Amino acid sequence: MAATITTATPLHHRRQFLSSTKKSRPVIPSKISCFAPHYSTKCRRDYTTVMIVPTGVGASIGGFAGDALPVARALSSVVDCLITHPNVLNAAMLYWPMSNVLYVEGYALDQFAQNLWSLKPVHQNKVGLVLDCGIEEELRIRQLQVADATRASLGLPVVEYIVTDTPLEVEKWVDPKSGQSTGRIKHPGSLLRAVQTLVNRCQVNAIAVVARFPDDDIDDVDDYRQGMGIDVLAGVEAVISHLVVKEFQIPCAHAPAMLPLPLTRALCPKSAAEEIGYTFLPSVLVGLSRAPQYRVNNSKFFERDCLIASDVDSVILPIDACGGDGALAFARSERNKPLIIVVEENETVLNSTPDKLGIEAVKVSNYWEAIGVIAGHKAGIDPNSLRRNRIGNIQQHTSLTPANGFAVSSFHL
Repeated sequence: MAATITTATPLHHRRQFLSSTKKSRPVIPSKISCFAPHYSTKCRRDYTTVMIVPTGVGASIGGFAGDALPVARALSSVVDCLITHPNVLNAAMLYWPMSNVLYVEGYALDQFAQNLWSLKPVHQNKVGLVLDCGIEEELRIRQLQVADATRASLGLPVVEYIVTDTPLEVEKWVDPKSGQSTGRIKHPGSLLRAVQTLVNRCQVNAIAVVARFPDDDIDDVDDYRQGMGIDVLAGVEAVISHLVVKEFQIPCAHAPAMLPLPLTRALCPKSAAEEIGYTFLPSVLVGLSRAPQYRVNNSKFFERDCLIASDVDSVILPIDACGGDGALAFARSERNKPLIIVVEENETVLNSTPDKLGIEAVKVSNYWEAIGVIAGHKAGIDPNSLRRNRIGNIQQHTSLTPANGFAVSSFHL
């Protein structure tokens, strides 16, 4: 692009020149600029990435107290829109607001990936709080103080709370076959009745749930506090939020209520966010306050300004966690198939690799590389062209489509 070069004029000479030629309205010389207005970003649609780290699977990054949040922060600075879930963004007492990040519960993210639901960004949600009546009074007061603090200090629209009519009685365990944490609540009807009351009474459109979790023996959580093993709480937390989202199609996230563990000096930084306060509720309320609303897709009508699965340009997830409903739906998409990026450094207890599932994916060593691939993809660049000797002569395509219907082409950068 040609640029106009001008010679700088002393300020007092410019003033004399302007005053003497005021009637002729002279054109003030412009500075040198490399900006071409006809290449405005308005000519391109937003670049959207989905980041998935499954809950309760011992992910090396994202399996602890918000330790994947730095990755989300870095990604959000590169992409126009980042869609991810509470497991990535929640760090108990800590959080980081990002205006271009959508906080989407796991079940809703799977529905979105399968093009069954769309996402409607909002400016604000009315958040209702459900407290398990099995929570002791002092611990319940702590949760309510968090809600009041977020209302007064952050201006969050937490409008009302309700206590369930029956203790939820949470049970949690690790599945011996898969190694994932999971569990159940014995009285799901009590939770659903509480949510229904808040929806009917004050028209809340987002729900935070605090259930009383069994207190762990120190030996049971010692590995987690040392940055190893499985988050034994996470699996049943997902069960709870899935239940609400499936029933009401509104955003939901969960924070467990437990007695504080004894102080320890030997604490891994990845687990520390859960040890610095009395509750895990602050990050949940912050996330829900601007979480997108869920819209059930109708083939005859799509609401304006909603995101749908075909808007997604890339998906990033752990190397061995490609077997979830959402990941498979994106990988098998026939319309605007996104770039699938798998991170080798982020291992889990799962064994669902792209090679085993026949998924075409870009393998990267770590999230540093993943972010570089996404930056190149956003710029319209073949990721292989960024590496030495990775581009050969163009060839005629002769490979056959396998029986599963999509090509196997897993390549490593």
